[in-house]
Amino acid sequence: MRILIANDDGIYSPGILALAEVASQFGDVRIVAPDVEQSSMGHAISASRPLRYKKTKIADFDAYRVNGTPADCVALGLFHWDQQADVVLSGINLGTNLGNSAWHSGTLAAAKQAVLFGFRGIAFSTPVIDDETDFSTIKPAVKECLELLLPQNDLSLINVNIPPNPKGLRWARQSVRHYDGKIVPGTDPMGREHYWFTVVPIEVTEQDTDRWAVEQGYVAITPLSLDLTNKEELARAKARMSVQ
Repeated sequence: MRILIANDDGIYSPGILALAEVASQFGDVRIVAPDVEQSSMGHAISASRPLRYKKTKIADFDAYRVNGTPADCVALGLFHWDQQADVVLSGINLGTNLGNSAWHSGTLAAAKQAVLFGFRGIAFSTPVIDDETDFSTIKPAVKECLELLLPQNDLSLINVNIPPNPKGLRWARQSVRHYDGKIVPGTDPMGREHYWFTVVPIEVTEQDTDRWAVEQGYVAITPLSLDLTNKEELARAKARMSVQ
């Protein structure tokens, strides 16, 4: 099995090395990741400038760094591997990607880019506690997830969030919460105005969602879809048209 690994934390993140070490138990691994951190880049692609693809020393792995986004890394990685990868893994991200973060997560974007090219994509994330993550405690859960997910070819896009010292796996739906987005003004040391965009959730965490599962100490496994169509609203709109 050929396994392409990307992320949004950058080529030197300890999370991508931890994922590669576990994934290497399942097949041949190649790492292609941004040369600098690209967190919260979403599904941005570099359409207005060329990209560089440079070999990089990451332990004993075949690794390359790209001066682009997570989606760029997957595109270049698949191109240089002759479009022969069996699956694309992304992460392990330093910080969870739960609920609404699916809209702006670069980690998930790498997995989504794989699916857009006709490959499978699995994204892995974990909370950061006290600015440090002990990946040795979650590696067994990563392995358990891969043992479960890799044989299931009918699951094309998966989001996995792993809490510290997880007590089991749980299938969960995506949490969707509204936020009271606020702009907080400030000034930099030169006296120039700047602004922070902050969000505070309005609703509480719903049971059986990815966020709820992680809060309860479970690994949250969520199948996702690239189709953003609101099927219920579409059906209602079509029904109204047929009456008129």
